[in-house]
Amino acid sequence: MRIIFGLFLCLFILIVGIPAIAGERTIDEAVSDIAVQKGLDAIDAARGDTENLLVQIGGIISPSGQEHERAQAVAVQMRKIGLSDVHVTGAPNVVGKIKGRSGKALIFISTLDDLATVAEHQRASGKLPVISGDRVVGPGTNTTSTTVAALTAAKVLVDSGFVPEHDIIFAGVAEEETGLRGMRALYEEYRDVAIGFVDVLGDGHSISYGAIGIHRWRINATGPAGHALLGGVPNVNQAIGRAVDRILQISEPQEFADRRARLNVAILNSGSVFNHKPASGWFSLDVRSLDLEIIETMESKVRKIISDVSTELGIALEMEVVSDTPPGQIEGALESTLVQTAISISNYLGYEPTLSNAGSANLNISIAGGTPSIGLGGGTIRRGGNRGFADEWANTPAMMRSAKNVFLTAVTMGNAVVK
Repeated sequence: MRIIFGLFLCLFILIVGIPAIAGERTIDEAVSDIAVQKGLDAIDAARGDTENLLVQIGGIISPSGQEHERAQAVAVQMRKIGLSDVHVTGAPNVVGKIKGRSGKALIFISTLDDLATVAEHQRASGKLPVISGDRVVGPGTNTTSTTVAALTAAKVLVDSGFVPEHDIIFAGVAEEETGLRGMRALYEEYRDVAIGFVDVLGDGHSISYGAIGIHRWRINATGPAGHALLGGVPNVNQAIGRAVDRILQISEPQEFADRRARLNVAILNSGSVFNHKPASGWFSLDVRSLDLEIIETMESKVRKIISDVSTELGIALEMEVVSDTPPGQIEGALESTLVQTAISISNYLGYEPTLSNAGSANLNISIAGGTPSIGLGGGTIRRGGNRGFADEWANTPAMMRSAKNVFLTAVTMGNAVVK
């Protein structure tokens, strides 16, 4: 009898399929839950606390590579909220969780670091940001508003007693501006258990589900220095000019415009004295595409150009890597539950999101690794303005919408429910 039952069960599974493991619910199911509605109300009520937290954390000077103080401050807040296993890594990343049951994880990411110019303005100001109407004004507030939004969502989830099917991970990651070091480390830690990564960049007015690759180079030139009376050539500036002109004639950006192939030279840097030839100089190069093969083809042509120019002029030119952000496209991503749920959440919050397969942020690492990921952006209604300037500001309503988006993603994709 047991053998017959076993054969019957195997046949049933082959015909019907293995039932899906519970791990997500629709946005309609979620918002019909009174506990979810109370959670959304709690986010609204937390506006003042959220603004004050942004003043504190946004006011910490945190240029890329020097995020330790901000990471520690976020860790303190995570512990106050009641997240478990809170720790700061060597990156430094700061990580905390709401423990689930499945052994899998849904990971929310925000950026800890900021532009070097932001740090300069913070030092020059010597003051914390201030709350002014619907804005929190001061350098350091724009990017940090996403971290604070995620913390507000996390607090409401914990305070409301939500228990998720999957671990809900909240992570602030380092060096987003200069090579994605923090995200690379976080991905290695969670890639085997992740059901998805959510890069919190805004409130979901835009949603990215694919990644454009961006390689940035510094091309250094060195040659003989001397006074102008001794003659103007050979000259590093002649080599820089000749190389830049040829590089900008590379044809891939025109041939593969549909694959977002781009080449850009933005910075030219060399001498400072009118009657001297500089001994060195450099120029920047930004190479990007949705396809790594196209990027590598363009870079191969750049190498040939600088080799030819070096031979022609006797000026040494060499390429130095600045950053390497990988591209990635996951087949069927647009139709995936993660993306479709994100669209539904944006719709529920009152907007039709713009969609893109060419995101460029922490999510590039996980998408390139083949793990479903989205970036929640701000679209034309941004998280603030004047980033990198002394009067930088964060948009408080957008920050609160970001918190609601994170909260709703946790109760849908993470199947967080009150037990």
